[in-house]
Amino acid sequence: MSTDKEQYKVHQEPYYQAQGKEVELYEAAYRNRLPVMVKGPTGCGKSRFIEYMAWKLDKPLITVACNEDMTASDLIGRYLLEANGTRWLDGPLTTAARIGAICYLDEIVEARQDTTVVIHPLTDHRRTLPIDKKGELIHAHPDFQLVISYNPGYQSLMKDLKQSTKQRFTAFDFDYPQAALETTILAKETGLDEATAGKLVKIGQTARNLKGHGLDEGISTRLLVYAATLIKDGVDPLDACRMALVRPITDDADIRETLDHAIDTTFA
Repeated sequence: MSTDKEQYKVHQEPYYQAQGKEVELYEAAYRNRLPVMVKGPTGCGKSRFIEYMAWKLDKPLITVACNEDMTASDLIGRYLLEANGTRWLDGPLTTAARIGAICYLDEIVEARQDTTVVIHPLTDHRRTLPIDKKGELIHAHPDFQLVISYNPGYQSLMKDLKQSTKQRFTAFDFDYPQAALETTILAKETGLDEATAGKLVKIGQTARNLKGHGLDEGISTRLLVYAATLIKDGVDPLDACRMALVRPITDDADIRETLDHAIDTTFA
């Protein structure tokens, strides 16, 4: 089991800049093995935060990118047909429960609701995972913790989490950092000078102000990091911004023109 744990460890410290008390609050949740839900817009640092906490706590981390085709078997496991018969293969949730990992279900709301109900017994006093196909009941390892994330602002009513699921978790609200902090994050993450990083953040804020007025989502911190990386590599800032900040988020000609103008003005 120690080998399994080591292969899921985060061995190098991920860069994460705290925005508030989330680090110590997460540590308190983990000490008590409370399940955690992190909510916030795309690319604001939710996954990086969980990765950082797994590193800080020195615990294995198993991440699952949820999607609408994911079944309960994808989480729990299935029998595989081989030349000599069948073999059971644990899914990521089962593996995490056995070895005592943090299991991170990213964008949980993308999964079908009949799939997400399988996590319920792991989120209360039972801390169990029934595997009906094997007739086995797994009692979660003492170190096991379940973490989920989703973007509440982007989901339709048909893709929201049920209250019966939400109320099994403690929760953190994430958002894009304040301008000064986001500038520092870009500079430290990419090595770009703070003056140029500050200009990128200004463009990002312009786009975020358009959310709900032509944009479903603003420019994420992740995309700002992409732009900063390109500029640091010698790409012209105007080209880097159009490539990393504008073209990925919209095909609307008017919105593109507005953002392109903001880029030209900022880097004039």
